[in-house]
Amino acid sequence: MRELMSSFLSNDSAFGRLMTRCGVVIGANLMFVIFSLPVITIGASYAALEYTLFRMERGDGVINPFKEFWKGFRMNWKQATLTFVIAAALAAFLLIDLRITKLAGGPIHMLRIPVLAILILEVSLLLWLYPVMVCFEDTLPNLVRNSVFFAFRKVWKLPVLLFFHLFSLYLSASDAQYQPLYAFIWTFFGFGLLAFLDAKLMLPDFVPYLPPVDECGDRILEPEESESVYDYTSKVESVASVRMHAGEEKSDKSDKSAHKSEKEILEDMKRLGM
Repeated sequence: MRELMSSFLSNDSAFGRLMTRCGVVIGANLMFVIFSLPVITIGASYAALEYTLFRMERGDGVINPFKEFWKGFRMNWKQATLTFVIAAALAAFLLIDLRITKLAGGPIHMLRIPVLAILILEVSLLLWLYPVMVCFEDTLPNLVRNSVFFAFRKVWKLPVLLFFHLFSLYLSASDAQYQPLYAFIWTFFGFGLLAFLDAKLMLPDFVPYLPPVDECGDRILEPEESESVYDYTSKVESVASVRMHAGEEKSDKSDKSAHKSEKEILEDMKRLGM
């Protein structure tokens, strides 16, 4: 009985792995809530949350959520904060327009449809932009372009993500009776669960474009399983080899020319009686 309980509670068991992942989700969620308190840091905090959950999902789940969160926060601070400021300003402008079109009558009232469509497009882009940002290093315009590429590569994932993200937030804001419960959920694991869902759905699309990793999620310097990365690495190594041999050949020629120059100098010195 004792051995059965020990194997059941070990970190290698299914229950142990589940509890480890739950601990990572809760720890990253608490860090996100704390780091979001200054408001201006919400973008960087959300990027760090996504980074932590993507790291957990790509490895074996055994990571330090606090260490990984802080690493993701520092890495994506500038781009994530800039994205949040721009997105917040645009969302505020669209919400004001939506309010005006809702109160107005006549033809202006019909403008609420395109305004709402633009708002949904913005949210859809942001759902993919932050995960792309934490997985790929590039300029912000290129990250936006890549986010559009991934968002429409498998279109069925977008409505699923929109439903879980928007419906959960709408339910928490509209149901006043259970708002204390919703506040507890969001504070401890709600945002982390959404980031975990993002990692589950998005990571398979990112993996072909990411360097291979081992079972712990650490990068493999010499890939063995990814054919596309292996071919690319082979091409890079062949080019490096060509450059290296060319450099050696050039070096040999320069040495010969230098040696020849020395002989000429010695002959000149003998002629001059030196």
